[in-house]
Amino acid sequence: MLAKIFTGTVYGVDGLLIEVETDISPGLPVFATVGLAEGAVREARDRVKSAIRNSGYSFPNRRITVNLAPADLKKGGTGYDLPIALSILLASETITSEIATLYASIGELSLDGSVRRVNGVLPMVLAARKAGLKGVIVPVENCAEAAAVEGISVIGIATLYEAAEFLAGLRTINPSQQTGLEENHYPKHEPDFSEVRGQEHVKRALEIAAAGNHNVLMQGPPGSGKTMLARRLPSILPELTFEEALETSRIYSVMGLLPAGGRLMRHRPFRAPHHTISDAGLIGGGQIPKPGEVTLSHNGILFLDELPEFRKNVIEVLRQPMEDSTVTISRAATSMRFPAAFLMVAAMNPCPCGYLGDPGHQCTCTLPQIQRYSSQISGPLLDRIDIHVEVPAVPFKDIKATAPAEQSSLIREKVCRARAIQERRFAGAAPGFTNSRMEPRDLDKHCRLDDACQSLLEKAAHRLSLSARACHRVIKISRTIADLAGEENIGSQHIAEAIQYRRSSPRIC
Repeated sequence: MLAKIFTGTVYGVDGLLIEVETDISPGLPVFATVGLAEGAVREARDRVKSAIRNSGYSFPNRRITVNLAPADLKKGGTGYDLPIALSILLASETITSEIATLYASIGELSLDGSVRRVNGVLPMVLAARKAGLKGVIVPVENCAEAAAVEGISVIGIATLYEAAEFLAGLRTINPSQQTGLEENHYPKHEPDFSEVRGQEHVKRALEIAAAGNHNVLMQGPPGSGKTMLARRLPSILPELTFEEALETSRIYSVMGLLPAGGRLMRHRPFRAPHHTISDAGLIGGGQIPKPGEVTLSHNGILFLDELPEFRKNVIEVLRQPMEDSTVTISRAATSMRFPAAFLMVAAMNPCPCGYLGDPGHQCTCTLPQIQRYSSQISGPLLDRIDIHVEVPAVPFKDIKATAPAEQSSLIREKVCRARAIQERRFAGAAPGFTNSRMEPRDLDKHCRLDDACQSLLEKAAHRLSLSARACHRVIKISRTIADLAGEENIGSQHIAEAIQYRRSSPRIC
């Protein structure tokens, strides 16, 4: 007899619906799985056989053929165990069900019939909802993330026996309650900007970066506070909206990195890969492409500390995602696109010893060493970084200052007001669209400059040899500065401040 049931798989970071067809016919007891099933899926036959028997059912001693459609798509992972087992029970008429094709099922089976959690449930549930299914049957450990999707019933089960009885109509399982984002859940002991003494101009630059999602490069000697400042940047960013949280959580679900409990992510991700990372680790890749750090930083921050220490071929691959907010990975058999709308924060020393230009220390580097060090970062990459800021050593009087510094909560309020202005300005655009992502047509519409601003920008472009891209970025930064000030029009003071963040670019020899 033939039985059909639905399940899901992950393609990149998107979910796809898979149809599991099982045919049981007379013949030698052979269990065949077809449809480009990879190792973990082929091994499912042993787990399924033991799980069915240990759940109190008899395993058919006949020829079993399981087809996973579409057959031209590679199938991997252990989430096929539960749907294969249920389809065998249906095909052997061990159970009968009128709702089997209305539900998708996902889960890994233990030999005793219990169901284990799997990665990537969130995008699979989204695919099931898009296909018009009534609900999904998932492991109880995946219920929290699955229940975040509205418009579809989520049935949490702990064993194969429970799932079989539910499909047969012999057991009633109430759908899991829908979960959403809770308000005001900033960690109580989150690093705060008030802990940083001095460096007020750098704090201002990071405030602008947070408000408009502008990339930042900080350059200064060791111990000046570059890393400390970067790690406090998340404390002034607004929390994720529901749409952003769903999109970010989908990525982390695929990678098995969702927070404990499986609920949607509330805070923006902060990723700080080590400088020994490979290009595939940063951008993504593999035989079946998986997301890299830039995708894990989507809607959050990618912090690259000691930027020149990264291999040049690794950091150069950042050019395209910094421009397009997406990553395209092409292989012989497939091409995948991953989201990568991140705020990049980079930190570097001015030279290998770190003290070039520092009045308090003597630089010990030779000119060839400085040239090799600075040449690790190409001009085209630097041109794509909006804000360049010097981070000098902090004077002792600032370290011992007793005057309270501005707290992150106060800065975050200003950032949120500026983001709200941008949300109204770009109504109808993609979630999280900010000033930094404006195209030339958006500049003409939202960033009109008067004659004084045009003259000031023209002089700066001539004196600093700014490229067309750099001039556009100055205008975008000035738009953000005006938003922070609550002003509708860009003024000369906004242009002047924005130009300051292009004057301190690292020396490229």
